[in-house]
Amino acid sequence: MNFLKGLFFVAITCAAYSCNEVKSQKTKVVENLALEKAEKQLSLQLKVAEKADRIPRTVNSKGEIHWTHNNFDWTEGFFPGSCWYLYEYTKDDKWKNAAEKFQSLFENHKYLTTNHDLGFVFNCSFGNGYRLTGNKEYVNVLTTAGDSLLSRYNPVVGCIQSWDVVNGWQSKKNWMFPVIIDNMMNLELLFELTRLTGDKKYEEVAITHANTTLKNHFRPNNSSYHVLDYDPETGAVRSKQTAQGFADESSWARGQAWGLYGYTVCYRYTKDIRYLEQANKIAKFIMKYEGLPDDGIPYWDYNAPNVPNEPRDVSAAAITASALIELDGYTSESYLPFIDKVLNTLATAKYTAELGKNHNFILMHSVGSIPHNNEIDVPLNYADYYYLEALMRYKKYKLE
Repeated sequence: MNFLKGLFFVAITCAAYSCNEVKSQKTKVVENLALEKAEKQLSLQLKVAEKADRIPRTVNSKGEIHWTHNNFDWTEGFFPGSCWYLYEYTKDDKWKNAAEKFQSLFENHKYLTTNHDLGFVFNCSFGNGYRLTGNKEYVNVLTTAGDSLLSRYNPVVGCIQSWDVVNGWQSKKNWMFPVIIDNMMNLELLFELTRLTGDKKYEEVAITHANTTLKNHFRPNNSSYHVLDYDPETGAVRSKQTAQGFADESSWARGQAWGLYGYTVCYRYTKDIRYLEQANKIAKFIMKYEGLPDDGIPYWDYNAPNVPNEPRDVSAAAITASALIELDGYTSESYLPFIDKVLNTLATAKYTAELGKNHNFILMHSVGSIPHNNEIDVPLNYADYYYLEALMRYKKYKLE
């Protein structure tokens, strides 16, 4: 990777220190202080979660901790995933045991065929577990989850269906086969399963889904729609809309981050230059957007109507930072200055909670879905997960 293209905060501090001293000093800030503080905070959250035997998701409107739903929750894999990252960081079996305990609570969800988020759920938890332990039983869990995910694939459309449309608010949208940009994040599980099992069927579906999304989901400025609805019998696009953004033609911040991360992953596994080009295009849309705040933390939608009096979405920033760290290693152009800015911003008291506050979530000020009046300006377990991932990626790859 090309992380020697830049040094942390070099523009500010080179006048006072040598380059090696700058790298050493600023590395300490990110890797030791931010990770150390995160580990202390989640240690407190772990105690509460173990007592309740539940997985923390967010904080509700009453200021109480909100746990993941027992029957299924698309965010249930992130807390054990965070535990795996802290195990990787500390080598403390406390975190390994915690990850195994909490991912066991939803292992039977590997059989579910009614939700597209099995990639999120299982790759972040059991996938990280296998990466760090080599436990072959985890591969069996991942394979079953991957097979369940494949059941939602329609070869005529060339995509995995996101939401079912027979119940809930989705049934009121007149959708037939909705596909959301978020679904790009579920492809990593499929790519990884082909690597682990040698069976090409997983990769083939992932590639077809990525290609169909690349063809239809993006605007000329390289921002993405949130929801595309397809005709399941013809594969034709029926509509381009939003569900969690401000408007159909607006750019929902977390959706842009999902696309950036997803196409970076696609390039990792395939080395298809089209995916690298798309990831770079999305990165430039995010970084160069005229209304992006100076600190790099976006509003919940780039076209939200009351900027600057709109909530920020820290989750979008954390996802973006993690994706850019990987993408930086594939390009000749350095994204490190923007990465540094975002990571340093997230590490400030404005976005990182005091120890023991914020129901022991690491980060503050994320947004779930404003159109649904749900999880607005709250901590979210996936913001914490991708922040930890970004810090660990920065720690691991900065000198390669």
